[in-house]
Amino acid sequence: MGAIFTSPGRTVIAGIVLLIIIVVVVGLATGQMTHLDMAWSTFAMRWLHVISGVLWIGLLWYLNFVQVPTMPTIQPVESRVAITKFIAPNVLFYFRYGALATVITGLLLAWMQGYIVQALTLQKGFIMIGVGMWMALIMAFNVWFIIWPNQQKILGLVEATAEQKAAAAKPALYASRFNTMFSIGMLYCMVAQQNMPI
Repeated sequence: MGAIFTSPGRTVIAGIVLLIIIVVVVGLATGQMTHLDMAWSTFAMRWLHVISGVLWIGLLWYLNFVQVPTMPTIQPVESRVAITKFIAPNVLFYFRYGALATVITGLLLAWMQGYIVQALTLQKGFIMIGVGMWMALIMAFNVWFIIWPNQQKILGLVEATAEQKAAAAKPALYASRFNTMFSIGMLYCMVAQQNMPI
């Protein structure tokens, strides 16, 4: 058991295996394993979308509520290197790919359910989910094209002068805070759609 919990990768694999066992046992017990249809595929995509979203928004909130506010309080200043050289690059890896996976699975889910065009064009009955989708797309754009390029400079992952690093701090912070602000409404829109009249 210890071998599973000493590695995040093995822990995730164990979680997936456990999930498969649960699905198979419950499916066999209820007779649902005899027909895996579009409804099951849609459910599986929704689950992947939620898992990806939890990773993305969880890390967004970690960065904004824990890491960024705590960094200036770490003394001596040299101790901050552990975060900037080791923790932050890993966090930003999962953060940006969590954003990408959330967008891809969300668009696939909307396509599978047949409302992708209606949502993206904000047609009646799909306005709430459409607004949420556009908010998520804007947030993902910020992650990949504002936050990540600036963080690469700040963390020294790409070559940058001291002036360039200092100049990168404000756009990265503001884009991240913008995403935090947007995440509140985006999550509401995503959850509220199922309760909206069509």
